[in-house]
Amino acid sequence: MAFALAAMTAASQFHRAAIGVVAPELAADLGLGPAGLGMANTVFFGALLMAQLPVGVALDRIGPRRLVASLTVLAVLGSAAQALAQDGPQFLAARFVLGLGCAASFMSAVVLSGRWHRGPALTRAITGIYAWSQAGILAAGAPLAVISGLLDWRGAFLMSAVLTGLIGAVWWRFAADDPPGTPQRTASRESLTEVLAGQFRVWATPGLIRILALHTFAYAVMATLLALWAGPYLHDVFGLDAAVRGAVLLAMGLAVPAGQLVVPPLERMLGRERAIVASALVVVATMLVLAAWPALPLAMAVLLLMLSCFFSAYPILLVTQGRGLFPEHLVGRGVTTVNLAQVLGSAALPALVGWAVAVVGVGEAGYRAGFLLMGASLAMGIVGYRTLPRG
Repeated sequence: MAFALAAMTAASQFHRAAIGVVAPELAADLGLGPAGLGMANTVFFGALLMAQLPVGVALDRIGPRRLVASLTVLAVLGSAAQALAQDGPQFLAARFVLGLGCAASFMSAVVLSGRWHRGPALTRAITGIYAWSQAGILAAGAPLAVISGLLDWRGAFLMSAVLTGLIGAVWWRFAADDPPGTPQRTASRESLTEVLAGQFRVWATPGLIRILALHTFAYAVMATLLALWAGPYLHDVFGLDAAVRGAVLLAMGLAVPAGQLVVPPLERMLGRERAIVASALVVVATMLVLAAWPALPLAMAVLLLMLSCFFSAYPILLVTQGRGLFPEHLVGRGVTTVNLAQVLGSAALPALVGWAVAVVGVGEAGYRAGFLLMGASLAMGIVGYRTLPRG
């Protein structure tokens, strides 16, 4: 069961991060400038954003197993279509379909973990699944760079479509909506009025808005760096080739699960909210140093990028905190509403950074503007988390 959850979330992680290491080659072959590269991830996360509310209803009505298996078909088609794209618009359309196919992967893991675990065991379960799922991010670094060097980026993306289909088969075989020995759930028969009423109850949940304020940027900063802009930054500012960029992205990717494994002891030591705020402040600091330090040495830039990834594990605590706000019959809609903020930020921030780089100019000054924008966005999220009503 845990293997199926980790494999499916790893596939989603890979597709989110797969552009960064091949971004310069994509830009050259498809005619994508900085704004176009930003849009490539924006449309992916935009598809996730559009799908979150219907996914939440479907999780409550038909269950994670059938929903994810169905959406995996779209993920396979989208992954294959991006490999066959002949220009920027075709590639963006493929990324949109791929985003729809990945729309339920993460929240299904949260829903199923909540059905199988309670209390501190829930944090450990979600942390473990998310940590193992980082194999997808790791695969989107050096391994993808090597495969794209052998097969071209198109061949690498075709291979990812095949692997996504295999993971879908594993999911269908091993995922289960309920623990052994519990009565099997039947599909909910809510009317449209009841569905809408449930969603309104979710939005009215005390304490939800403050979590959404920080969750909008908590994951988005790390995703913007690792999935898209770290690769072009290392290429344009330091002149690194695909293999070396892939090695740096691999190191950043390894920092993510390392940080996630530290989350449970950090929560026990500081308490949940202090652990969240302290981690977020460290990420803000790394962004501000990257923005403020001209002619930054390569070694220091890599260290700061890795630190930002390591300390970006705290969204797990936000998800766990959000999951605890909702009764069982609304948990699907509840966790996808929490995820809605994450997806919104992950859709908007890459495009905003691309806009900043394009306006200031591709080069060190442009990327420093992007880092400043990411740091300021996350700082605003921290303020919202600390000052908005708790319920």
